[in-house]
Amino acid sequence: MDFAVRVAVIVVNYGTADLTVAAVNSVISRDHDGISVSVHVVDNASPGDDGERLKALQSDQVTVYAEAVNHGFGRANNLVIDRLLAEDTPPDYVFLLNPDARLKNDAIVKMATFLEEHPKAAIGGAKILKPGLGARVAAFRFPTFGTELAAAIAFRPISRLISRRTIALSPDLSTQEVDWVAGAAMMVRVTALEEVGGFDPVFFLYYEEVELMRRVKASGHQVWYLADAEVEHEEGAATQVESAQAERRRKPSYWYFSWQHYFLTTHGRVYALLTAFAVMIGRSLNFLISGMRGKQPSAPIGFYGDFWAMAIRPLLGMREQPYD
Repeated sequence: MDFAVRVAVIVVNYGTADLTVAAVNSVISRDHDGISVSVHVVDNASPGDDGERLKALQSDQVTVYAEAVNHGFGRANNLVIDRLLAEDTPPDYVFLLNPDARLKNDAIVKMATFLEEHPKAAIGGAKILKPGLGARVAAFRFPTFGTELAAAIAFRPISRLISRRTIALSPDLSTQEVDWVAGAAMMVRVTALEEVGGFDPVFFLYYEEVELMRRVKASGHQVWYLADAEVEHEEGAATQVESAQAERRRKPSYWYFSWQHYFLTTHGRVYALLTAFAVMIGRSLNFLISGMRGKQPSAPIGFYGDFWAMAIRPLLGMREQPYD
């Protein structure tokens, strides 16, 4: 590389020490074509002996943060980002890498080079590969009233009507500007993070990267999907929720709170409430359609009670705690 670049990699761990070690090793085992790369591992008060095991990673290149509380994803990243911004010479970019992900190629070099050559681009997302299954969806459109209603009904003829506005883009997408990219492997320009203020600390997990990228784009920056930067991702290994199976089990309470907080902060209370009630109606229609077709409904287990208690009630001002 013909220019000096500094990249700080952040990995947030909770109960996945083996995966985190593999993720870190996939970074420090490469020379990154002369890019200065530091690694920052945040252990979110993991149960068991994760904290002790991760201490072994500490080195001149790797810094381990042993936290006494579980900050969730966004706040844990903010913890490192704030410290980096306080340095006399902050890094040029931060690369957020899931603990269940690892570099497949020189992704850091490819992403940093692209961002250096495209000053309007503030965020670059990697191509996500699942071992043995190929490319997975890693680029998206922002969710809207229409996409949420269609997803709730989950009936193919209706989905076809809005096929050009579905949230998930093709896993075989070429390099291009998009609304948002998967938070499992994304590089962010530090000056853009400083400008928009990092992650919204209200989120615990889910939707925090989507909301961040809305603010980044609203401030005049671009978000790009970079097809030549490849990362392997054992999807669901860190969260026990896999995108293709997320509706087959009960969703955690913080997913519902994050959903309503995202729509509230990005579209306002009226829009968020209309969308929430549309989702309830859509899920009910799906229940009827699925019954007539002899299939299982697509709603997660406990959806109606959970969505009412942890999404609609907060929007109505009837619940303050984001999750139990």
